Amino acid sequence: MPGYGGGVPSNPQAPQVPRGYRGSIKDFPGADPLKDVEVLRKAMKGFGTDENAIIELLGNRTIKQRVPLVAAYKTTYGKDLVKDLKSELTGDFEDLVIAMLKTPSQFDASELRAAIKGAGTDEACLIEILSSRSNAEILEINRVYKSAWLKLFFICLNQGNRDEREAVDISLAKQDAQKLHAAGENKVGTDESQFNAILCARSKPHLRAVFHEYQQMTGREIEKSICREMSGNLESGMVAVVKCIKNTPAYFAERLQKSMKGAGTKDRTLIRIMVSRSEVDMLDIRQEYLKAYGKSLYTTISGDTSGDYKKLLLKLCGGND
Repeated sequence: MPGYGGGVPSNPQAPQVPRGYRGSIKDFPGADPLKDVEVLRKAMKGFGTDENAIIELLGNRTIKQRVPLVAAYKTTYGKDLVKDLKSELTGDFEDLVIAMLKTPSQFDASELRAAIKGAGTDEACLIEILSSRSNAEILEINRVYKSAWLKLFFICLNQGNRDEREAVDISLAKQDAQKLHAAGENKVGTDESQFNAILCARSKPHLRAVFHEYQQMTGREIEKSICREMSGNLESGMVAVVKCIKNTPAYFAERLQKSMKGAGTKDRTLIRIMVSRSEVDMLDIRQEYLKAYGKSLYTTISGDTSGDYKKLLLKLCGGND
């Protein structure tokens, strides 16, 4: 089963060095779907729901161990596990539990669908998902969620080779940096198509080198130039793509901080990131969060959420720093 894509910070001119597994949740030894659904069924039967049993089970299973529970429950009890859980749970805790039972592509597709339906579009959600997933994952999302409108994003973002191991040609990176400068700060008006062409059609290692060369050439980070030359959704979209390419864990740490600061929590964003990154780079996100905000992600979640919802989020977080 495919997981969620992502990367770790690196020197743009150095080859990637594998760092091992950076997720916060690992396979539970000897997990058996038939035994697990017995636990879930027992937690929902009778008077009241045993939320702690649900938290302990789901919070200690990886995606590939959770997803088969839906079929095993149907086989064993002839019932729909998702429907039964929805009838027993409520609010953000319910949303988090249901999210954890979807495959990565099903979850991404449902989030993209929610982002574009109704009044207004959640561009930040679209950018987050489409800029941080691998080619294979974007193709799988496209298979799950056929949408002519979204195919424009998929086609654009699927052009580049996202292989983190690709060697970087510095001379080509310098050429691209010069093209970006010519299309932006060195031009009356901004040629957004040139930015689109380069950001969507190059690999992440190459783009990191481009951003480095751009800063060497202009004395300014490319995000600053984008903010000077663009505005609105285009500006925020371009900046988000650059941040995600430069340092994916730092980008998600910032997204998490924004989801929890101020009045009210953006729970949909919080759930999506905690579920999607728990088996990719949650350990790196925690490090970046601590470095950027001076406190642990665990502490922030503890102070911003409550009850069973908090307990399960902290399972996905995987520990305090």
